[in-house]
This record gives sequence, C-alpha cells and structure tokens, in this order.
Amino acid sequence: MAAQRTIVVVGGGLSGLMTTMKLAEAGHKVKLFSVVPVKRSHSVCAQGGINGAVNLRGEGDSPYLHFEDTITGGDFLNHQPPVMRMAERAPAIIYLLDRMGVPFNRTSEGLLSFRRFGGTLKHRTAFAGATTGQQLLYALDEQVRRWEVAGLVEKYEAWEFLGIVKDPGSGACRGITAQNLRTMAIESFASDATVVCSGGNGVIFGKSTNSIINTGAPVSICYQQGVQYGNPEMVQIHPTAIPGEDKCRLISESVRGEGGRLWTPRDPFDPRKPTDIPEKDRWYFCEELDPTYGNLLSRDLVSFAIYCVCRIGKGIRGKNQVYLDITQLYKGRGGPYTRDEINDKLEGVLEIYEKFMREDPIETPMRVYPADHYTMGGLWVDYETYADGAWDVDSPRNQMTNVPGLYAAGECDFQYHGANRLGANALLTCLVGGEIASQGVLAYLKEMPASGQDVPTALLEDSRKLRESEYEALRTSEGTENPYRLHAELSEVMWNKCGIWRTQKDLLSARDELADLGSRARKCKALDGGGWTNQAVPFNRALINMIEQSKAIVGGAIVRDESRGAHFKMDTPYRDDTHWLKTTMATWTTNGPEFSFEPIDVRYIAPRARKYRINQNSIVKEIMGEQFLADAGHTPDPGESPTLPTLH
Repeated sequence: MAAQRTIVVVGGGLSGLMTTMKLAEAGHKVKLFSVVPVKRSHSVCAQGGINGAVNLRGEGDSPYLHFEDTITGGDFLNHQPPVMRMAERAPAIIYLLDRMGVPFNRTSEGLLSFRRFGGTLKHRTAFAGATTGQQLLYALDEQVRRWEVAGLVEKYEAWEFLGIVKDPGSGACRGITAQNLRTMAIESFASDATVVCSGGNGVIFGKSTNSIINTGAPVSICYQQGVQYGNPEMVQIHPTAIPGEDKCRLISESVRGEGGRLWTPRDPFDPRKPTDIPEKDRWYFCEELDPTYGNLLSRDLVSFAIYCVCRIGKGIRGKNQVYLDITQLYKGRGGPYTRDEINDKLEGVLEIYEKFMREDPIETPMRVYPADHYTMGGLWVDYETYADGAWDVDSPRNQMTNVPGLYAAGECDFQYHGANRLGANALLTCLVGGEIASQGVLAYLKEMPASGQDVPTALLEDSRKLRESEYEALRTSEGTENPYRLHAELSEVMWNKCGIWRTQKDLLSARDELADLGSRARKCKALDGGGWTNQAVPFNRALINMIEQSKAIVGGAIVRDESRGAHFKMDTPYRDDTHWLKTTMATWTTNGPEFSFEPIDVRYIAPRARKYRINQNSIVKEIMGEQFLADAGHTPDPGESPTLPTLH
C-alpha cells in the first residue's frame, strides 16, 4: 500500500465532501476546512435537482444529448471533453446517491422520478422534493463521518481560509494558512496537495440567492497568489427570486419544471387580484417569445426577458416583479393536482415563499424578479485526454490549477458551464468535479517524491506571520471608512453596471469606481478590536478580496467584446465565434487584472446557433423595440475584429 499522505480540502459543500470521501477511501488523511459547520454549507440551499440521462421515461435521452444541451446552453464556451465526462458519469452518480440513501422522489412503480429543467426537452432531473441539495449534502456528510470516526478525516469547522503556502522554489502549493473564527488564532498547515471547493461569490452583487458566506474570498485569495481566473465575467442571474433585506431567496427552476408559468398583466396597473385576471388579459411573454421551450428557456434568456419586461414598465404595477404562477395546477382551481401532490414535488420552495411573503403560492401567484445566482467563472483548472480523445482518468492534471499541487472543484472552478449553466447541472458538477479532483490528486501523489510533512517549518511560519500581520493591521486600523457601507456601494456598482444589462461605458465606469473602492476598503475603521469571535475584521478582509475579484469580473466583461450566454453587452450584442471562442484568463497584478486567452476545445460539436428561437438581441427587439438597440451605441459587424481596451 502507498504511504499515507495528507491533503487539505477547503470547503465542506458537496464538492468538498465528495473529494474528501474519495481521498479517505484511498487511505489518505484529509483535513477538511469549512467556514461554517459542514451541514450549513451553501450546497444545502440547492432546491431543484441533479441532472443525469437515466432515460427511465423512454424519451430517447442519452449522456450525449445531456452533453449537447450543456454545451449549447453554455453557448459553446465550455471545453468539451470535461463536459462529456460529466454527462457520462451522471447516471452512475445518481445511482450512487440512491444507494447512499438519498430520498429521491419515486414514480408509482417505485422508479426514480425525473422532471424537466430549463434548456432541455427531456425529463432528466432527479429530485428529492424541493430540498435536493440538503438531502445530497446530508448523505455525503454521513459518508465522510465514517472516515472521520476511522481517523482519516479531521474537520476544521468555523475556520477561514487565508491563503496557500507556496514553495518559493518550485511554486507548488505545500499547504494553507487559516484562521479559527472562535479564538481568532491563525495557523499554517502542511499538505501534500490542496483542493479548493469554496463555492461561489454572490455576495459581491448584493442582490443574490447565495448564502451570506459566499463572498468568493478563497478564489480571490488564490487569484491574488498567482492562480489564473477563468471566464470571470460569466455570472448567472437566476430568473426567479424573492428580494430580501440581507439576501434574495431562491424560487427554484423546479417550479417552472413542474408547470409554473411566468406572466404579467397586459395592463400592468390592472386592479384585479391576479387569479381574477382572465387569460386574454395576461402576457405570457416567455411562451410568446419561444413556444417550444416557453418558460423553460435557459436561465440567461428568461432572466433577460423578465428584466426587459420590467425595464419598459410592464412589471406588476410598474414594479420590478412578474408573476410565477402554479395556481392553475391546483385541483381546487381546475388543475390536475391536489395540494398534497403539489407539495410532494415543491413543498420546500413553496414553504420559503409563504414564510417570507405571507402568501400561499398554491392560491396566489408568486411575485419574483431576477437575482445573482451562480458564477460560471472560477479558478482555471486543467484536464487531459489520450490521443484518441478518451478521458485520461489517471492524469495528475485533471482539475489542477496552474499552481502545482493546488486543485479546485465545484462552483469555484470554471470548467463545466461555459457562458451559462443549465439548471440542475450544479449539483452534478460539484460531485463529478470532486470525484475527478480526487483522482487527479491521487495521480499527483504517486508522482510526488517528498511528503508534505517535509515542508520547511520556516515556510509555514512565514506564511502564518504574514496573515497575522494583515489581520492585526485591520483589527487596529483607525481609518474612517465603514466596511458595510462600502460593501453596499460595491453591490450597487456590480449589479447596476455589470449585471444583466452591460455596456462598455458602464463597465469602464465600474472599473474606475472599483479602483476607488479598493483604496477605501484598506482605510476602514476597526469596528471590533476584540480577540474572540471577531466578525467585523474578517468581513473587512473579505471586502478587500471581493473588490479584487470584482476587478477581474468587470475587466473580463470589458475585454470580451461580444455577447455570449449570461454576458450580454448592448453595444456588441452578437456572438463572435471568429474572435471570441476562447476562455478569458485573468492574472492578478497590483495595477489590475491582465488577460490572456485560451482557445476552446470543440472536438465533439462545432459551434452553431443555440437551439432556442430567440437570444437576448431578439428579446430586446421583440419586447422593447428596435430603438433600444439603436440607442445603445455602436454595434460592430459580427466579423469585425474587436479592439481590446487597456486595462490599467
């Protein structure tokens, strides 16, 4: 048996738990770091389901069709071999979860039940009511607990990742530095390899369905330490969310998958109750835009359609909201299902709406509006295939960043979703990415001659002292700025100038504002100088990291002079495969991000038009009129070579 090694995993969500489980199964020691208790990781909030072409309905579905939908949904910005691997592994992953005891919904015959999700015409999404993420997370946590009892897993819950420990000679990752959020003690930990599974960055945008822990700080820290950041500009806005004071509450795509319909009164100030408004006076805008996919268009298109409807004042009573309606499904209103049958599929998400809005969504249509939801961008990671294109399972390059020994998996990597993630692919890529990362780590360890325990003590101590000095500087700062007010300003800039509706003018303005915010964030007044469970200083630190990451997001949107997937620029509203079929790769510098580009691997499907009848360009024309495009500014010919502006 190979010598036992030590691996650090940062993040206790689905990708972190899958990575941990697989590495422990191989007999290695895993130190699992999580900023919250593992069972409170953001994966618990996923509602709708997990994709896999099991084809129990006999619709002719297959992993290849799943692959094709993912690539076309991502607007061909995904490297295709990893996506093919994901689609091929999906059925086995679902059956693995089933054997672990995940309480998936069943048909009357006892088979797994599958629902439709956006971007596909097949019933491909396995689900556990509307709390699928919670059920998967709990099942994986139980598996990891087995290895914890066996002494192969050590959990560090309520520890915050502060940085990687890099070997000054080889540049390899030799460990991490982290802070205990109870005692505020800072320590460095040696490792043979490190896997970052830290999730998304929705807190940057304020109006987000993400948990308030999802600042993206670990990705930003790695980026600032030399890890390349792939496609930072690709940020997904979810079409349906409930606005809140601290965050937005997600209303899952599963609601539309089960027959929910989006509409707004043709007279936005119609005084009647929504259930009293007849069909002829309702505008089912998605169904008019694309009768085939209707309310199950991909998320980027549905979000954009809702945004356009509200921008021209056609939202409910002129506000930024439209109806998401399932009342027609209820048997009490002439529909096919009883209340219990609706709750069997959607109770978790309907309870959330009723709790925060004080309305029964089975009796009254829900009021929703888009919110930031997911980042397709993330740490750049590699993959390897054989000459014939087959996946090389035993390559150490799989899921490795450009820093040797540092891997990434889950939402914090850029690998699988291209320019737009299809619904229910997130849970799948967390699990597949974790599985592949563990295989990459195991291959890396076989080739690694020295143990992580041989990391020089001085290297670990230097890293600890650096992070400790940074923390103390923030804890004792006598500046004048308030970090919470600065975060509100950051959110306004990012949502309004780098959200659904982007123009080059707004993005250049946002870049200047971020430079100012970055300077001010380092001059914050210490709101808490305590040495126990100090929350103010870690937030200030996260704010600094969020701003650095925001510079890459905005910078990527500036240089990508086209529109693709979730990235829509009004002044360049066309997809340009001639010049922009490439990954945007940001490298951090003190003067702002610098960009390089990597061609997309399209060995299986040549780029073509997406399957939908519409795109953002046509949505503007059909909902808002031709003049809005004309007023947006210069629209270059799709074949015109774009000019890249200077970023610093």
